[in-house]
Amino acid sequence: MAHTVSLAVIVREWTRLGFIGFGGPPAHISLLRRLCVDERKWIKPEEFEDGIAATNLLPGPASTQLAIFCAWRLRGSLGALIGGVCFILPGLAIILALSSVFLAHHPQHWVLGVAAGAGAAVPAVALGASWQLVPASRIRVGPTASAKVRWAVYALTGGVTAATIGPYLVLVLLFCGALEISIRRRSASEPLRAAFPAALAHVGAVGGIGALAWVALKVGALSYGGGFVIVPLMQHDAVTTFHWMSAAQFLNAVALGQITPGPVVQTVSVVGYAAAGLGGGLLAALIAFAPSFLFVLFGGSRFDRIRENASIRYFLGGAGPAVIGAIAGSAIPLGLSLQHLWQLPTLGGAAIWLFVFRRGVVSGLLIAGAVGLIVALCGLPV
Repeated sequence: MAHTVSLAVIVREWTRLGFIGFGGPPAHISLLRRLCVDERKWIKPEEFEDGIAATNLLPGPASTQLAIFCAWRLRGSLGALIGGVCFILPGLAIILALSSVFLAHHPQHWVLGVAAGAGAAVPAVALGASWQLVPASRIRVGPTASAKVRWAVYALTGGVTAATIGPYLVLVLLFCGALEISIRRRSASEPLRAAFPAALAHVGAVGGIGALAWVALKVGALSYGGGFVIVPLMQHDAVTTFHWMSAAQFLNAVALGQITPGPVVQTVSVVGYAAAGLGGGLLAALIAFAPSFLFVLFGGSRFDRIRENASIRYFLGGAGPAVIGAIAGSAIPLGLSLQHLWQLPTLGGAAIWLFVFRRGVVSGLLIAGAVGLIVALCGLPV
């Protein structure tokens, strides 16, 4: 390890990051870099860059994996476990507390207003999240015309799947990635690997805790790209298949995941809370974050080689554009979930805030929530 840091320091600093980590992965990376590289000089800049590159190639919440990796560099496996838990717990506690309010059987009228207002902005947030991923993905796929055409096909496939047949999105993402590997390597064997998730999908379809575990596993182990990809992975299961929550409540869950500190993946705990109460929320979080710990604990020493792995890069060349399309496509069912006319101009305002003024997601959701509060106080339906 580069430095030996006391576990007490890791508890203090990683808990602090968990409380102030608003703004998603870019903010988390900046905070970790400032702490570990710039201020304390615990980790060399090149080692930190290796961590960023490797975690962005792995499925699951990349910034959470980076936080676990940094703690692992300082105190090994025990440090990784403690640091990761301390980074995750503050946001998890906050989002579960808010879930108990927003998912209550008879919430206050003003609470419904705030939820409806913030939820109205979520489709615009999905489009914004998708748009931000486009430049890096286009660079990764390469400059050739055939590569650009494949990129567009993968993105369109992901978008159509998310908008129409959400339960099969995981298979589509895996297929696109495997197809890109086969094209690059001229091999027909890779696409067969999609059969394993298919079998798991049938197990999850039984319902109950098994279904919740499958949804959480998809989020933690099979999500590629930005944190917002969890939305199309969860939406159909949570709302249509298992009826854990209404479409409006799912919008609330997504909004809560955006405005609370910590990784966006914690949205899955809201779905778990809706499915099985506090225990369901904790179980969903445990399953969703477990792969991130395992990736670092068993692969941290190989992160420099992961970034050089050609098969992983090829896979992301296919799955990555499909993820971007899926995130954008999820805006369609999210938009169709809006129930009141006043939510439409709120959605339009959120789109202007994000795309024209280029302002932040958290502030946009808070403003939309304030609009909903005003609407509720005026006695309009929410």
